[in-house]
Amino acid sequence: MNILVFGGVGQLGQCIQKIAEQKSIQGFIYLDEKQGNILDTDLLKSLFQEFQPAYVINCAAYTAVDKAEDEVDLARKVNKEGAANLAKFCDEFDATLIHISTDFVFEGNVPQLLTETDEAVPVGIYGLTKLEGEEEIAKLTDKYFTLRTSWLYSEFANNFVKTMIRLGKERTELGVIVDQVGSPTYAVDLASVILHIIETKSTAYGLYHYSNEGVTSWYDFAVAIFELAGLSTHVKPLKTTEYPTKARRPAFSVMDKAKIKADLSITIPHWRESLKQCIKAIELL
Repeated sequence: MNILVFGGVGQLGQCIQKIAEQKSIQGFIYLDEKQGNILDTDLLKSLFQEFQPAYVINCAAYTAVDKAEDEVDLARKVNKEGAANLAKFCDEFDATLIHISTDFVFEGNVPQLLTETDEAVPVGIYGLTKLEGEEEIAKLTDKYFTLRTSWLYSEFANNFVKTMIRLGKERTELGVIVDQVGSPTYAVDLASVILHIIETKSTAYGLYHYSNEGVTSWYDFAVAIFELAGLSTHVKPLKTTEYPTKARRPAFSVMDKAKIKADLSITIPHWRESLKQCIKAIELL
């Protein structure tokens, strides 16, 4: 059984590789941006013909939230058209598509748990183009899992946790946003769910929310990172208005995970427990 991983050398791709190796699961082909250009339909067709994949995992995305406000066409090409290309070939070659999306599809202006049936109202180009990609997939193939996730981090690539640890070693004080609330997600946990879908050959296709359990702000997340990493850096709470960015972020994007827990029969770790595991892994690097 062959499994194509697009965006396979990025953060989530490396986490998938870590879990697959731990479980001794064979057949994964990890494709970088050039080897697996999701905008090149001729290349995609040759990959599908060569490998006849049973599963396709799409970790490839345009994720520069602020730059997307200026690079609208590029963000849409990758997040909408690229996703549509994969969906078309998955449908043609009878492969199951596992696609990664985001909490940024929501406006996040109401403090209540967000379900898969809640209306998605993106407030920025990144979220809008990711939502458009979700919609294309749902139109073009029936065998898909779209997993919306949030605040992704790991011991791999660049992310908030690694940035905080680096800055915490360099500075005595940092300012971090206190009025944006969500759920951090350890990418290794998300990778484990993806592997679970494949191992169980689940046919519970559709749209799902997945993040670690629990709720926190970026400020409290940073405080926890420094505490668990043994750093004495003082964290100063900042309001969003004190740290303006080109793209607006959801103020509250905590997702309800009841559907994925029920349909896939999984348990989800609390974010703080997963953060402990990640920091241990970072310290071993």
